[in-house]
Amino acid sequence: MNTEVKAAVQTWANSLSDLVPVLKGTDTTTKMSDIRDAYAKMLGQNQPPAGVRFEAVDMGGVPATLVTPDELKTDAVLMYIHGGAYIVGRPDGYHGIGGNYAKMLGARVYMPDYRLAPEHQFPTPINDTLRAYEWLLEQSIVASKIAFAGESAGGAMVVSVMVAAKSKGLPLPAVGSSISPWANLEHTGASMSNREGLDPLNSKPVLDILARAFLGDTLANHPLASPVFADVTGLPPILVQIGENELMLSDAMRLANHLADNRVRVNLEVWPGMFHAWHFYAGMLAEGQQALESSVRFIEAALIEVNR
Repeated sequence: MNTEVKAAVQTWANSLSDLVPVLKGTDTTTKMSDIRDAYAKMLGQNQPPAGVRFEAVDMGGVPATLVTPDELKTDAVLMYIHGGAYIVGRPDGYHGIGGNYAKMLGARVYMPDYRLAPEHQFPTPINDTLRAYEWLLEQSIVASKIAFAGESAGGAMVVSVMVAAKSKGLPLPAVGSSISPWANLEHTGASMSNREGLDPLNSKPVLDILARAFLGDTLANHPLASPVFADVTGLPPILVQIGENELMLSDAMRLANHLADNRVRVNLEVWPGMFHAWHFYAGMLAEGQQALESSVRFIEAALIEVNR
């Protein structure tokens, strides 16, 4: 990481310094809304490219943002599922990555604003995102023209929402791109220990607190909360991208192996030296741009294949 990226990542880490005390109840003065506003403002510093526009839409009762590139190249659409540990995050903080996907794919990108924990615990975020997907289908967008992408909790939901859709008998999207997925809320992967201190954004004790705030009384191995335990048979091709310095490395690799073991076509990319969701910094980090380009190529290839 160059100096600019290091400073940006440190700002990201600092933006959530008040979150754990609020969740634990030791800070009763800071409002969750203020933390979420600050988080969105921080991520929003990653500016979108020129040539895209944003508008508010309603996805069947789920508020969302639609990103439309000036140059549409396809009638396929991408649903981008934001991360934030199911606790923070909203579309206005994701204009950078959403805009990049829209411009690079030449496609419309929908970003649902699902409800967040701890006010709305598991499975509400997944149910809201599933509803947003249903709405896309109700607009006569065929499933073979829909792609999923997301990072962190959203990277896990790329898989979890597909599993939920399959259970409901819905047609599945054509492809998914899972960035730095928070795929196992039991946090049993080896990298949860041996990457502690190398990961500039996460630590296992904090992730344990965030997971419990989301889960409530639900077990951490619930298949919709931790897709490494899900029935993933029949899912479409999925790309898993993970940074080598991430605490989530081992569990992301486990997710890829679980998909492969169940005959899902999967590509696993482990990026040396990279941190959580490094794609956000594509404008200042070559590896971020390259990872985005790889994700776009995977999505485009799958859309072409399924729509022949």
